[in-house]
Amino acid sequence: MTNRLIGRLPKVGIRPVIDGREMGVRESLEVQTMNMAKAAAKLIEENLRFPGGEKIECVIADTTIGGVAEAAMCADKFEREGVGVSLTVTPAWCYGTEVMDSHPSIPKAVWGFNGTERPGAVYLAAALAGYTQKGLPAFGIYGRDVQDAGDQNIPADVSEKILRFVKAALAVAQMKGKSYLSLGYTSMGIAGSMVNPDFFQDYLGMRTEFVDMTEVKRRIDEEIYDKEEYAKALAWTKENCIEGDDFNKPEMQSDRARKDWEWEIVVKMTLIFRDLMIGNPKLKEAGFGEEALGRNAIAGGFQGQRQWTDYYPNGDFSEAILCSSFDWNGIREAFVFATENDSLNAVPMLFGHLLTNTAQIFSDVRTYWSPEAVKRVTGVELTGLAKDGFIHLINSGPTTLDATAQQKDKNGNPAMKPFWEITEEEAKRCLENTRWCPGEKEYFRGGGYSSQFKTAGKMPVTMSRVNLVKGLGPVLQLAEGYTIELEYAVHNVLDRRTNPTWPTTWFVPNLTGAGAFKDVYSVMANWGANHGAISFGHIGADLITLASLLRIPVCMHNVDEDKIFRPSAWNAFGENKESADYRACENFGPVYK
Repeated sequence: MTNRLIGRLPKVGIRPVIDGREMGVRESLEVQTMNMAKAAAKLIEENLRFPGGEKIECVIADTTIGGVAEAAMCADKFEREGVGVSLTVTPAWCYGTEVMDSHPSIPKAVWGFNGTERPGAVYLAAALAGYTQKGLPAFGIYGRDVQDAGDQNIPADVSEKILRFVKAALAVAQMKGKSYLSLGYTSMGIAGSMVNPDFFQDYLGMRTEFVDMTEVKRRIDEEIYDKEEYAKALAWTKENCIEGDDFNKPEMQSDRARKDWEWEIVVKMTLIFRDLMIGNPKLKEAGFGEEALGRNAIAGGFQGQRQWTDYYPNGDFSEAILCSSFDWNGIREAFVFATENDSLNAVPMLFGHLLTNTAQIFSDVRTYWSPEAVKRVTGVELTGLAKDGFIHLINSGPTTLDATAQQKDKNGNPAMKPFWEITEEEAKRCLENTRWCPGEKEYFRGGGYSSQFKTAGKMPVTMSRVNLVKGLGPVLQLAEGYTIELEYAVHNVLDRRTNPTWPTTWFVPNLTGAGAFKDVYSVMANWGANHGAISFGHIGADLITLASLLRIPVCMHNVDEDKIFRPSAWNAFGENKESADYRACENFGPVYK
């Protein structure tokens, strides 16, 4: 398990702050304060990991922090250690602005111990007021129940907030300085594939790297890829990737020789896409030093349509394999790679990947099927989760093979897991439940292979999307819900009405009875674009916390209000959480601008 991107992984800095008055006060608090820091570090290190499987490392200040000098010593240590997240802890009153973390772009939270012996909560309120006044929004963490001074346990509600903050803050730190790789540019007029460098720089702290698709053709023609790995990859593909039915009209079907050539090309494309993202030292050994370096891309996308796919095989195989948690080299971390270069769908895919460590689904938010329409077309009355209708998520591109839902959680339920928890048997089942159908020539004149499967249910998922609004900036929308399975006769009829060669996920959002979640139709009608990023688990609360760190307002969600966790400064912008979120994000603005 190694970090495949350039740059060290961010660490979590723990700042134990203290009342600096000596001759009794400070001395009585030293052990308790430092133990709080150690307990927080233990909680984080035991419960969180990076998407590459690496363990999170916490750095604790060398001493408790009682004033400006010790705060500066801590800041210096954190800078040397590569700290990207700051968590301040204390059980007592401290001198607010003197001990605060004043770094302008590192995400911050303060845990004030809820005990009556010393006023940790009083310091928390004072510190948060200082952060708000200085324009450095921080998260306040305060336990619901009073604890005894010697209690070193972290209550469940405090643990939940610490871990939610740290997960989101580490996502921010991991994106900073990395690249989005745009292979090609605009696909079929899709606005999301008109990659906006200002958005990536100002809101995510990321570069945007643009590489023309002719570079892929050059590397194919000049054999700029690891030839040994290519032979291994092609053999693995022939053994494990089952070719599906050819739905093209007989006169448009390719012969066997052409189909075999297309398999060779799509495997080469997969190697080249990956090498363009993260580099490959094998290329340097072959004399291609520049190409060996890659673009340090934490996410990317391939335009494909139409300039590439009118002439050469499509990118469906490459996108699906890259986005899966396994390939010819075994089980490994999934990549974040968007079809049609939809960068605004790649971003929530990246959010989901960094928050959950799992592979991400890319889909068209294609069709709302009402119960009436289903009955008219199939004669079947919908029941169970599907009774109010459902949304058809389907796309030819990088719907990770993990989305077959052939992996299982500890209770035997369908799941999508971090790669280090996936077994060889589970990876095999994902492949066995996928067919690779020759691409339909009406769409893809150059051929290629599209992944065909249906997602198992009942799997908890969260669909999300970032959209850019002129004059406003980015907004995030999300919908928690479940995948469902339809009986074969119903699935077959509905699926074939769209495209039988593409992967299907049937999705039912959780309804609230109000607004965009009044009913399933309203969710579909309020979705802001043609694509959605779907992550395993109900992670809406984590996405909302992450969005607030990035100053991206949330325009649509179905998360319980008591789970929403944003910086304390948001409370100053009104009681309505949605409108306060918009005003706060506008007021504080992008972190990196």
